Amino acid sequence: MKRRAFLTGAASLLAQEPGSSGRPPRKVIIGTVMQPFWVEHPGLEKRLDELTGIVDRMRAESQRKYGRGLDLAVLPEAAITGETGNDSLSRSVPWKGAVAEVFTRLSREQRCYLVVPSYFRDAPDRCSNGAVLVDRKGGVAGVYRKVHLVVATDGKTMEGGATPGNELPVFACDFGKLGIQICYDMEFDRGWRELAQKGAELIAWPTQSPQTAQPAFRAMQQRCFIVSSTWRDNASVFEPTGKIIAQVKPPGNILV
Repeated sequence: MKRRAFLTGAASLLAQEPGSSGRPPRKVIIGTVMQPFWVEHPGLEKRLDELTGIVDRMRAESQRKYGRGLDLAVLPEAAITGETGNDSLSRSVPWKGAVAEVFTRLSREQRCYLVVPSYFRDAPDRCSNGAVLVDRKGGVAGVYRKVHLVVATDGKTMEGGATPGNELPVFACDFGKLGIQICYDMEFDRGWRELAQKGAELIAWPTQSPQTAQPAFRAMQQRCFIVSSTWRDNASVFEPTGKIIAQVKPPGNILV
């Protein structure tokens, strides 16, 4: 009886830790992809067609495996613009216009949330490495702008002139609470801790990095799920124990 009482008490404490919502388990179908974007940019129209095709393939795989469509599709870091070198501003894209039209239509057709990363033009003289969260009805549920940008080797710019974000929002989706971190954010405690404290149950991590040890640690530390969408080697889903519960490696690239 003492052992049973201890285990019951421990479970109660764990349920109150950051990242644990106390809500009943839910089935959430997530699509992610491993896709490199170091190639020469094909132009905005062709790139948007390419990304639409990736989400369409995710949906087909979801229908095949589970008999219904996706709840969430996560694309890799800077999926629209690709690598921007030393001039992120000139290569950044506005959300309004062609980009918004494609992804709002896609989310309505697929009836799923989309995490859409890119270097986005926030103002004529400012861009950010961000991710727009589109809801099932085609509305913008929110935007995350990467807080921890990589500093250039000369120490003069961050990611080709991008401006860092300063907010760590958690988005209330119909399947649960979602946070977003991007690539180098993985290295810093603050973002992961704050998202967990705000109740994030699932954190999308669009990235160029294929690392798995740190995401496993973050998932275990903050008691949340993490899904990576990467440029190479693997795309993975981590559970709150730190275990990789699903992963795709070459020659495959779609994971549902």
